[in-house]
Amino acid sequence: MNPPAPPWALLAELTHACPLHCGYCSNPLELTRRSVELTTDEWIDVFKQAGELGVLHTHLSGGEPLLRPDLPAIVAGAVRAGLYTQLVTSGSGLHPERLTALTEAGLHSVQLSVQHADPDASDKLAGTGAFGAKETAASLVRESGLPLGVNVVLHRHNLDAIDGLVELALHWGAERLELANTQFYGWGLLNRDALLPGHEQLAHANDQVERWRDRLGNRMEIVWVVPDYFEGSPKPCMGGWGAVSLTVAPDGTVLPCPAAAELTASDRVNVRDRSLRWIWEESAAFNRYRGSNWMPEPCQSCELRNLDFGGCRCQAFALTGDGSRTDPACSLSPDHALLTQLTRRPEGDRPLLIPRRPGAAPARR
Repeated sequence: MNPPAPPWALLAELTHACPLHCGYCSNPLELTRRSVELTTDEWIDVFKQAGELGVLHTHLSGGEPLLRPDLPAIVAGAVRAGLYTQLVTSGSGLHPERLTALTEAGLHSVQLSVQHADPDASDKLAGTGAFGAKETAASLVRESGLPLGVNVVLHRHNLDAIDGLVELALHWGAERLELANTQFYGWGLLNRDALLPGHEQLAHANDQVERWRDRLGNRMEIVWVVPDYFEGSPKPCMGGWGAVSLTVAPDGTVLPCPAAAELTASDRVNVRDRSLRWIWEESAAFNRYRGSNWMPEPCQSCELRNLDFGGCRCQAFALTGDGSRTDPACSLSPDHALLTQLTRRPEGDRPLLIPRRPGAAPARR
């Protein structure tokens, strides 16, 4: 069998530590301890291997990557490997000296997260007083000349704030705004009943997004990621399982997608033990759901099987306990009734469970 085409993107989860405590977080419930994180030299070697494998772009993420004191050295290592680097951050800890060190190391762009356009609501959703740090970070990035993107994870507690979020991103000078409805993994899955919007709320938000797109034209790109719980058609699984990207977790575990830790537990493989090329080309974790031979019916006979790839493997596993099932988000799935029942009865009165992270300060109330 011919080896798979090389990946073009790498998500580098530098740490799971984070000063925020967002109840929609898709990171696993069992977060990686600081003591077992990859070292500076190990991350630099990961990027070297990634560049040799064909990767072009890396997101430096977490947790909060700014909690790594060696972040400038990590950025420099990724740049030497020929990778385009984007820092994905909450903004907490991004002071002028830190940003100068990162730009001197070669950082190419910054993606800043925000929870709500209203400062108090944003701090409440983040579990800590972080909005002021985000404003400061946006100003610093804009002054540095680096491209700035803003990302918002949407759910029933902020889906009505689309207008304010677009206006905030424009005020901050963002070139791109990503409005991504919650993907229900990790803490997001645990809090699903409190996060799911209603059909009318989602439809209204969709109308707002379309109006802003028409109004702004090319002034700012707006990416709108709709939750496939409501669509009846599944989202493509990362462009196909093990097809275009890979994730390296803080401890060096390599995953086909950020949510695949539990699904691939029996096939888990670590960059400390195997080369990134072997993991990408040879490992069971990456080959199990490649192509279409693994697919059950109705996927096997579906003309869309090479477009939606049977839907999300992690979502199928989360909802049915079997990663090889047709994604229940598909209206043709034998398990589609699971989502029909969930979306008919979103229970917004349930309180959000707030995650606590390793190496992070307690939330300020």
